[in-house]
Amino acid sequence: MRSVLALRFGMLLATTYPVFAAPAIAADTVQTKRVAVQVETIATGLEHPWAVAVLPDGGYLVTEKPGRMRIIRDGQLSAPISGVPKVSSRSQGGLFDVELAPDFATSRTLYLTAATSGDGGSGTEAFSATLSPDGTALENVRSIFRMRKFTSGGIQYGARIAIAKDGSLFISIGDRGDRDRSQDWKDDAGTIIHINADGSIPADNPFKDGAKALPEIWSKGHRNPQGITFDAADGKLYTVEHGARGGDEINGIEPGKNYGWPVITYGRDYSGAEIGEGTAKPGLEQPLYYWDPSIAPGAVAVYRGKMFPEWDGDFLVAALKFQLLSRMQRDGSGAFVAEERIFDGAYGRMRDIVVAPDGALLIVTDEDDGALLRISRAPGGNG
Repeated sequence: MRSVLALRFGMLLATTYPVFAAPAIAADTVQTKRVAVQVETIATGLEHPWAVAVLPDGGYLVTEKPGRMRIIRDGQLSAPISGVPKVSSRSQGGLFDVELAPDFATSRTLYLTAATSGDGGSGTEAFSATLSPDGTALENVRSIFRMRKFTSGGIQYGARIAIAKDGSLFISIGDRGDRDRSQDWKDDAGTIIHINADGSIPADNPFKDGAKALPEIWSKGHRNPQGITFDAADGKLYTVEHGARGGDEINGIEPGKNYGWPVITYGRDYSGAEIGEGTAKPGLEQPLYYWDPSIAPGAVAVYRGKMFPEWDGDFLVAALKFQLLSRMQRDGSGAFVAEERIFDGAYGRMRDIVVAPDGALLIVTDEDDGALLRISRAPGGNG
């Protein structure tokens, strides 16, 4: 259990960002295998935060699952930003990811994902918008992707965004609790989709003519990928995905490939029954790594920052079930060779992880009273 060394309360009124409440909590020091880290609670009082993005001025843009977005500056929470699309917050649904466009500093453009309502129930939808100059409103909100089939279930939306160097978007879509949809190439469920920033279909999509599969589909056979990221060193795309009982996966994503769910899996049904046809089948991709038992991965980052050179190239996976950060070490060939579990149970369910420009880590905890954490190198923090 973490120790809180000091606690102070204040209301520091910013010029354009109305303050609600935000205690500033002193940092803890945690010794990991290779380096001592400092864990700083930047803000609390967030209701099930789902994602965080770093603004050019050093502020933090955070989404809350019930459908709110706020800016955090100096430990203070802004009022909810207006103009956020209406979300379906039933069960696992709600407001999900936020990513800044590569040219955000000049365009103020950002991208959002959410569960939204429509004919048949709900589904995953993606939006583009611009953040007003004073940071209080979303403007020019436009839907750029919407699942073609909405259903009544309230689970497994996927909904994480990764932005490619050319500005196009890769978005993870879960199977929505209906596993057979993951093998239907005319269904967006259980896929990674690839679209341009305006929602159009990129020229390099493997099924752009729509003959075999929907033109937006990049890959198939996914269950509930809630983490997706590029490795900045080589541009490769990766996901982390929820299995059933066991079988959480790390996958290297390639165009047109089928990643097997539910035909092959290393997990079992929650009843204990076997799923599919085993763990391997010709034509279906193997995971790069799988967990059994599950850790319930929330997001993933490939570390390429300057603050922790000891972790260069490692995968950092935020986990919900055991409330930890999993550091997955790779060898020179890229194979996973060791796992270190950090913060086990100390800070709550870890939903998103982002590497800040200075190399520090930002994590949001998915709780009723959720927090934004900053993990930096402790003073003199060597292993």
